Amino acid sequence: MSLERLAAEAAAAAGANPHGLEGERYTAVNSEKNRPLYASRVKVYPKLVHGNFRRLKWLVMAVTLAIYYITPWLRWDRGPGLPDQAVLLDFPARRFYFFFLEIWPQEFYYVTGLLILAAFGLFLVTSVAGRVWCGYACPQTVWTDLFIHVERFFEGDRAARIRLDKSPLSAGKLLRKTAKHIVWLLIALATGGAWVFYFADAPTLAVQLLSFDAPAIAWLFIGLFTLTTYTLGAIAREQVCIYMCPWPRIQGAMFDEDSLLVSYREDRGEKRGPHKKGTSWEGRGDCIDCGQCVAACPMGIDIRDGMQLECIQCALCIDACNEIMDKVERPRGLITYDTFRNQERRKAGETPRLNILRPRTILYSVLLVLVSAIMLFGLSTRSTLDVSVLADRNPLFVVLSDGGIRNGYQLKILNKEHAAHDYRISISGLDGATLTRSGHAGEDETIIHVEADSLANVRLFVSLPAALLDRLDGGEAEFAFIVTDIASGKTATRQTNFRGPVQ
Repeated sequence: MSLERLAAEAAAAAGANPHGLEGERYTAVNSEKNRPLYASRVKVYPKLVHGNFRRLKWLVMAVTLAIYYITPWLRWDRGPGLPDQAVLLDFPARRFYFFFLEIWPQEFYYVTGLLILAAFGLFLVTSVAGRVWCGYACPQTVWTDLFIHVERFFEGDRAARIRLDKSPLSAGKLLRKTAKHIVWLLIALATGGAWVFYFADAPTLAVQLLSFDAPAIAWLFIGLFTLTTYTLGAIAREQVCIYMCPWPRIQGAMFDEDSLLVSYREDRGEKRGPHKKGTSWEGRGDCIDCGQCVAACPMGIDIRDGMQLECIQCALCIDACNEIMDKVERPRGLITYDTFRNQERRKAGETPRLNILRPRTILYSVLLVLVSAIMLFGLSTRSTLDVSVLADRNPLFVVLSDGGIRNGYQLKILNKEHAAHDYRISISGLDGATLTRSGHAGEDETIIHVEADSLANVRLFVSLPAALLDRLDGGEAEFAFIVTDIASGKTATRQTNFRGPVQ
């Protein structure tokens, strides 16, 4: 580009139209300059399509919604006195129940492990086949799809909905719109109601809700989730995916040249244009520029413009295009799952091929297996007895009247079994020291009774005679508390320090 041309475009951007800058270019530059920082939303009217991917979306939606609504009602027998709800997040009892698993607050790392597995799984799936999670299983996608289906039921398909929105207000229009929003609110209410059932016994809470005797916190969260489901799924829709969700910005780091993405076969489709039946296909592409791929897109984008941040890889444009290809008697797959590398291979006259096993997919798979193995090992070796020790910090030690030193400790014994147990406490590694329990002098002061599924907090003192203080190295010595289950003989050991004056 010449210096005169650059100067002309700069002057156009400043508002002038000097000689040498074409009218169309001048208009485009000024249009870009005067574009507002905020653009009003252009409502998207997705068209109903039929095909394999649409059927898959119906199936995934049915399965995921069934799992969400039914899970709180599943029962799991854990024994007398314990909740029989299969999945229960019992915050008052500080316990999470997942079928045969019972997770205590001290074991929250298992939940962290599940989140890590979910993250690596998402990374792996995205690197292989793009945003299939977003297109099929994301809650925002599932509920938005459901709300669009309700809207289609009351207002018709794409063309009918556009006509209805453009028509003046009438009794029929008001009735359709009102009925649609009522059903939307009922679905949102069912969503919020199902969510609170995960945090309390579902049958009991259901009776309380029906009798308006439920706790205020239950009504609060039902209202909150009803509002958010209605707002995000029914009103905001694609704006959540475009503006609120961080994943579209992160996904670029997961893709590479061999990732399978919903793509327009430009080598097949161009040169595009209308086509009349009976005319030749010579010298042109298979795309007839019908716009059905755009009409079917729930995000309102044109996949023919290439990979875009808004695309959720739902593949409905593939179904829409395949329908048109069948009608014009051209091969299917003008829009299909494809890779950037295969597009380059076709341009070079090479044969396309898939490459699933790549460094990143292998890395994510290895990490998935590794984290899964660690969690399985932890679950298989988890103990029903957990012990923690906290030494007094103020004061660190007390000098007794006979010159000996005494340290105080808080010993917590967690019995994770569904039966009461007796435990014996002893110390090891500090010869000559004596163990006493605060307020329980006697023969059995080292025997602690802990109820089923309970935590016992015990105050203990360890004393070291004055004659043995030379055993303290730099004013401290390491020793261990040993807690032994009297019935089974299982033990738990916790190391700690005994402190005294520096000699």
